[in-house]
Amino acid sequence: MSAGFPCLAQVAPSPSPAAILQELREFRTFGTVLLVAAHPDDEDRPLLAFLSKSCDFRTGYLSINRGDGGQNEIGPEFDAKLGVIRTQELLAGRRIDGAQQFFTRAIDFGYSKSMDETLRIWDHQAVLGDVVRVIRTFRPDVVVTRFAPVAQPGNHGHHNASALLAVEAFKLAGDPKAYPEQIAEGLAPWQPTRIVQDGGNGLSISGSNTDPVTGETVQAIAARTSAQHKTQGLGNFSGGGRGGGRGGGGGNGDFRAGFTLLNGAPGTNLMDGVDLTWSRVAGGADIGKAADEIIPQFDTNNPSASVEALLKLRANLTALADSPLVEEKRKLLDKILQACLGLSVATTVPQAEVVAGEPLKLKFAVNVASGRMGLWQGIRFPATGREITLSGLLYGPPGPYTETSETNETLPASLPLSEPYWLREEPTVGMFRVDDPKLIGQPESPPAFPVEYIFRVGDQTLVVTDEPIQAGTESGKFEARRTLKIISPVSLKFGSGVALFTPGSKKTVEVEITAARSDVSGTLHLETPADWKISPASQPFKIANAGDKMKLAFTVTAPAQAASGSFLAVADIGRQKFSNGRYEIHYDHIPVQLLQSAARLKVIAVDYAIRGKAVGYLPGAGDDTAEDITQLGYTVTTLTGADLTTNRLKDFDAVVIGVRAFNERTDLATNFPALLAWVEQGGTVIAQYNRPNGLRTQQLGPYPLSIQGQAPPLRVTDENAPVTFLLPDQPALNVPNKITAADFVGWVQERGAYFASQWDERYAAPLAMSDPGEKQPNSSLLIAKHGNGYYVYTSLAFFRQLPAGVPGAYRLFANLVSLGK
Repeated sequence: MSAGFPCLAQVAPSPSPAAILQELREFRTFGTVLLVAAHPDDEDRPLLAFLSKSCDFRTGYLSINRGDGGQNEIGPEFDAKLGVIRTQELLAGRRIDGAQQFFTRAIDFGYSKSMDETLRIWDHQAVLGDVVRVIRTFRPDVVVTRFAPVAQPGNHGHHNASALLAVEAFKLAGDPKAYPEQIAEGLAPWQPTRIVQDGGNGLSISGSNTDPVTGETVQAIAARTSAQHKTQGLGNFSGGGRGGGRGGGGGNGDFRAGFTLLNGAPGTNLMDGVDLTWSRVAGGADIGKAADEIIPQFDTNNPSASVEALLKLRANLTALADSPLVEEKRKLLDKILQACLGLSVATTVPQAEVVAGEPLKLKFAVNVASGRMGLWQGIRFPATGREITLSGLLYGPPGPYTETSETNETLPASLPLSEPYWLREEPTVGMFRVDDPKLIGQPESPPAFPVEYIFRVGDQTLVVTDEPIQAGTESGKFEARRTLKIISPVSLKFGSGVALFTPGSKKTVEVEITAARSDVSGTLHLETPADWKISPASQPFKIANAGDKMKLAFTVTAPAQAASGSFLAVADIGRQKFSNGRYEIHYDHIPVQLLQSAARLKVIAVDYAIRGKAVGYLPGAGDDTAEDITQLGYTVTTLTGADLTTNRLKDFDAVVIGVRAFNERTDLATNFPALLAWVEQGGTVIAQYNRPNGLRTQQLGPYPLSIQGQAPPLRVTDENAPVTFLLPDQPALNVPNKITAADFVGWVQERGAYFASQWDERYAAPLAMSDPGEKQPNSSLLIAKHGNGYYVYTSLAFFRQLPAGVPGAYRLFANLVSLGK
């Protein structure tokens, strides 16, 4: 124990006096509003900021999914990894607008034109139960849907489904017979007063358009939250987002929002019939009265002057019967008391990553800016149940003061690896699996090793929670902080995400082992389907130094017949098994994300052939197509725009252009004529899909070709949509692989998107496909003979099918690369 030494950690600054006063107003005010929509970018950001900042309401946003099926404008992450990023982007927005964030277990499976398809894939009853759970947990007085709860032509099926789920949950959340397992867990039924749709004139709410703490307009706050959605291309956003422009056109006038009643009590004001005072709580009238007295007497020059009144208020609040809302008010009052004391804490560790069972050196710092006296009584570790008693150490003599301590703890060997909780189990097509129901609805996993600081203030005990942060990262930007993570002693990685075989063939599969600790040893084996043969059955490994890597090779023999499946790499170390990979996500606008999902390899045995040997790849917005082309047997070289010359390309059989390259690359348009000149001399180019907005050039091929138009009519979202062969003799459907309807079985998420709306007659269009009840243009695959070579423009979602291991997609792509050979 040390006292008065320089601080061991940079403790977080206390809130400003104006922010403390605002929290006092929030404590005094009741009223809770939950906004429900489908995706991370669907929230009405001005409305959230207004309700939270101007009205002092508890405000929440429930995004039904995490945006896993969308597109990434800033990097290579797709699917679950993209969902992790978008989760953090929403949380970054909530730190700005003050609302709380919730999710269900539903997976974003891409654009859907059908509400019925959406609810079928999501498992209607399961995701409805999640919405009911969030309502019972958050207990809103009013639920607001972002969209209409009925199918609307041209609208995203996820949008309308999110509203329908909210309406259905509104009717069920108060019924104890609905989802009784939630009641058994301790959740109580809760019936909101009304549910409304955002927009309309039936009800309204209005008030100040500015944040009383910062003076920012609601629209300015909304613009800052919008700018957090960088993966959606909103990083430079400067407007108000959805619903922007309300409230005096973004000026300093009043904010006004209108709503349409969907169910529940009628009224004219959004909160009509909702008691916004402490009188709604049994015995709470005196609490509200006391808060009313504290607020006008609050001294912004000396917040600690309110401590005695707050302690008295806290004692009275303790006497009230427990309820979720009262408990949340208690937590808010503790936060206010802590701020008035100028009390802040910080817990640091030498390294953020620790293996379960290892000793952990923890350093603690307590800072008191107010100069008030008190006792630091101890530290508690909920994960172990252990508590360190500090014998009532005195803190806080006149003037700012710092108290420090340190200890060594042994982490329980049973602590799970740090991994987003919704990614710990293999999902279904439409829903994540979550073993612990108490986590459902939460935005992220709880801290790996929480810490509780125990203080005595007057005659009351105050507990301040914290989590360990790596020393040296706690004083920088929030995004740079490294919180404690539980890791494995090794991480495993296959050489690729997919391994492609012909039936009965042999291939070497490598697994890379990376040591997180020194002197780690064990054996490695592969868990595989029974009809795949592996040699040897297992292999020993020993790695001397942390950070070192080694590769082990296994000979894999595919089944004699077509087959597909997955391998799992497993390291046996002592009596423990580890089968996790490791992937870090680094972006400046979100905290570092560590993923330790299972190390799996998708394997496919399918008859296929290729022609040619060398392929050039011009990357687009980030995908794994280059790696997948390598699996076909080609040597792949990454190119830049400057490489698109006839001389540089003379040794390539084909050039593949990555997805959205015409949107993202600045060096493609200038060098495109040279690429077409190479095609004229006999080269083959396969250009993958682009978006009509933000094209850097309108020339997408050697002949006129346009992708302009609204997206829904120019995409096929049903991955099982029938495919018609319009030109069955086209070489792309015959050489070297005979393409049949079977090659379009097992596709994932969609057939394709952003089909050409107009194209020159010199493009051959061999395939037709459409969503049910629609007629999309026959432009999913366009092939033009240009001079002695071929130019292909395809909107088929190869960038999703190839990493997913879809056999037919590989066969068709091989044919495209082989054109003219």
